[in-house]
Amino acid sequence: MTDFLSQLLLFWRPGLTGALLALLLPLLGLYLRLRQEYWAALAYGQVGAAGALGAMALGLPHIAGGLALGLAVAGAKHRLEKRLPPAGLFPLLFILGWSLSLLLTANLPGVERLGAALFEGQLYFAGVEMLCGAALALIVGTLFLWRTGRLLLLASLCPVHCHAQRLPVWRVGMGFDLLAAASLALAVMSLGVMGAFALVFIPPWLAFALAPGWRAALAVAPVLAFFAYVVAFVLALIHDQPFGPTLVLVLGVLALPGALAMRFAGHAESGKAHHFHPDDGKA
Repeated sequence: MTDFLSQLLLFWRPGLTGALLALLLPLLGLYLRLRQEYWAALAYGQVGAAGALGAMALGLPHIAGGLALGLAVAGAKHRLEKRLPPAGLFPLLFILGWSLSLLLTANLPGVERLGAALFEGQLYFAGVEMLCGAALALIVGTLFLWRTGRLLLLASLCPVHCHAQRLPVWRVGMGFDLLAAASLALAVMSLGVMGAFALVFIPPWLAFALAPGWRAALAVAPVLAFFAYVVAFVLALIHDQPFGPTLVLVLGVLALPGALAMRFAGHAESGKAHHFHPDDGKA
């Protein structure tokens, strides 16, 4: 017990960094799921990983590289979507980011450790800059979703109404894309690509099926994610395991009884989504 408490005190900064991200990513995941952009979590995360490795190879801060490339891709998203087949952009970005990351890791000296951390999710190496970035992302993300969440919900459920009212859907959608790209680029540098994706995907998936409404889903998803994160952090610390796979495993185990509960309760995910009314929508 004493050894565990000493480890906890030693790794309090990485632990807090991951906790802040565990509260933000499920909120982003709810809106990504609502917009049917499931691949965005993987694509932005993998692109951010490639940017971080490329920046480190050039002698630049890896956080700056990951954020810069992620934001650049998010900024070009709407223009790229017009030139590509439907639903093809995010899988293509994921594939390109994955291949570039592996090639950089294999061919450039000095990036192997960072490459392993990005794929395994070595949260314990998170420093002050990552903690500050996670705190800023949570604050900015929460404020942005609180101010624009209703419009994002309306744009997904009632696009004709938004067009008729000439609401600033494009501007808000662009802001959300930039927020998601920046947050996921930060997350992969501490939680790993799959750890960040699991936090974006699994808690919102469960919340969409189990929560009685949109506001309830906005509370259920972060609570589930935070609980899984704490369990994974403790298990990884006690057993000296890489954090990313431990987090994904805990979330996967959490999803199994949740999926069974959905089935026995008769809550189909696609049907449940239609019960989210726009008037229930401020983040």
